[in-house]
Amino acid sequence: MDTLCGSGKFGSKFWDSNLSVHTDNPDLTPCFQNSLLAWVPCIYLWVALPCYLLYLRHHGRGYITLSHLSRLKTVLGVLLWCVSWADLFYSFHGLVHGRAPAPVFFVTPLVVGVTMLLATLLIQYERLQGVQSSGVLIIFWFLCVVCAVIPFRSKILSAKAEGEISDPFRFTTFYVYFALVLCALVLACFREKPPFFSAKNIDPNPYPETSAGFLSRLFFWWFTKMAIHGYRHPLEEKDLWSLKEEDRSQMVVQQLLEAWRKQQKQTARHKAAAAPGEIASSEDEVLLGARLRPRQPSFLQALLTTFGSSLLISTCFKLIQDLLSFINPQLLSVLIKFISNPTAPSWWGFLVAGLMFLCSMMQSLILQQYYHCIFVIGLKLRTGIIGVIYRKALVITNSVKRASTVGEIVNLMSVDAQRFMDLVPFLNLLWSAPLQIMLAMYFLWQNLGPSVLAGVALMVLLIPLNGAVAVKMRAFQVEQMKLKDSRIKLMSEILNGIKVLKLYTWEPSFLQQVEGIRLRELQLLRKAAYLHATSTFIWVCSPFLVTLITLWVYVYVDPNNVLDAEKAFVSVSLFNILRIPLNMLPQLISNLTQASVSLKRIQHFLSQDELDTQCVERKTISPGFRGLCAPAGMDPELHSSGKRAVRPSPEPQALPASSGGLCLAR
Repeated sequence: MDTLCGSGKFGSKFWDSNLSVHTDNPDLTPCFQNSLLAWVPCIYLWVALPCYLLYLRHHGRGYITLSHLSRLKTVLGVLLWCVSWADLFYSFHGLVHGRAPAPVFFVTPLVVGVTMLLATLLIQYERLQGVQSSGVLIIFWFLCVVCAVIPFRSKILSAKAEGEISDPFRFTTFYVYFALVLCALVLACFREKPPFFSAKNIDPNPYPETSAGFLSRLFFWWFTKMAIHGYRHPLEEKDLWSLKEEDRSQMVVQQLLEAWRKQQKQTARHKAAAAPGEIASSEDEVLLGARLRPRQPSFLQALLTTFGSSLLISTCFKLIQDLLSFINPQLLSVLIKFISNPTAPSWWGFLVAGLMFLCSMMQSLILQQYYHCIFVIGLKLRTGIIGVIYRKALVITNSVKRASTVGEIVNLMSVDAQRFMDLVPFLNLLWSAPLQIMLAMYFLWQNLGPSVLAGVALMVLLIPLNGAVAVKMRAFQVEQMKLKDSRIKLMSEILNGIKVLKLYTWEPSFLQQVEGIRLRELQLLRKAAYLHATSTFIWVCSPFLVTLITLWVYVYVDPNNVLDAEKAFVSVSLFNILRIPLNMLPQLISNLTQASVSLKRIQHFLSQDELDTQCVERKTISPGFRGLCAPAGMDPELHSSGKRAVRPSPEPQALPASSGGLCLAR
């Protein structure tokens, strides 16, 4: 980087510790300000551009007419592009007249100018795609303002110290640039009007998040009106918002149904392709004494296909939040070192405290976005599963209806679908918990050394115990669902034949049967609750035990190991981070076992035989026709098992039916 900074009168170092760190009045070198600090917003925009363009291409909402706000944003972008190119031409002008500026004065205006032109074009492209508020550009302008604050201060201090402005042209262009990016940030916070030809005033109570701006979504300001109204008055049904179009059951169920049918078609093609080889492989199957299991359509794959993109977004939120959670312990270590060093500059403490506050605020914002996203996914998942099961229940054959009673189908739609909704908030812990544990152990190793292995050994010893509990709970879950199905099936039979039960006074006998099934069910629930409580107690105590054993081993193994304030507070902070995934693991394992049982039950039901839609006879009858058709050869008067179906008019008229039968008309 020093080659870009140049040398001599117009050059400077890229980094100078005496100027930036070891001083009571910190500042950055001019080369650092003109290079890396100016490139940060540009790098962000170019990195985010491919994904954002792909998103806009698939989520167009129609174009927005050119408004005064859009015109003003475009004018500011063009002016910023002109300011950057003015700096570039000024550098060439100095080169021509014998003043050789540093290479950074050529590279930075070129990079910034091209980026400003890109931002201007992106403003218009967003308008054509119906974007009312752009989060990408708001973050870009915010980074531009933040990165320009340091040069803003430095140039004023330098002018006051020298008594004059060393480079008036670049001094002027920079402050023009700063004013323009500040105005662009303010304008980007305002929301554009709705897209042209968009539906307006159709829904009396529309969902406010769909039309909310980026900052309103980030801080959940769109929910404030509902919270205030609920505080002042009891909420009623008319106060609730309508659902978003993509969250409604007709959209969610249709998407999941298409993904499931695609899985069924793939399985059918696989079976058709494997059919010619069945005869050739029969000898191998007989010799091996085993039969190949037929391939079944995967309902889990259908769920991932339908909700995978939303889960990926929630994964990104969770990953950022997990990484941010490990920054505060490191900043805490720096803050304790600052307090213990009386010669350190005072601005160190303010900087570290500000960074800790900023990190905590960012962590809270991202975590709340993650929770909002993941709970919406859970509701959509439950809605889709219920809708698919309900549609399947309408088309199953009579033989399947005898095997799958109404009670079992109701259990699938209520209990088993709820299992998936309960699992979704814990689903990201499958990768998040190991990541947090590994990062916590890494930083604890740096802080306490090999003593961390004692805590790791304790956690490893707890894993087989938790695995055995999970296997047992899975067996209890399978047996419990069988008992629940049989109980609901018996209750359905009782309600259907209640007249016979009352006639023969069989109530005590059937009551005894229902109570017997319920008693066995309660025994299983009691055993599962004991197991779950034991597992939860062990894992809740494990962070404390791991902390205690690790610190005890650290002090005991070497007399030179001193547990000072830095090691103690940082270690406790890391152990607190470690406590969350360890406490959530038993809940995750419990929900996984229950969801796996429900997945098999749902997949088995959805794979049952359906009625053949081609067996239904559809007749075309002219509009306005009122009468009854009968098959050919049957008396039209005697339809529906020989009974008179309709009363003929005084003068019946025989009309030809579409299938060769006769119809009675009046």
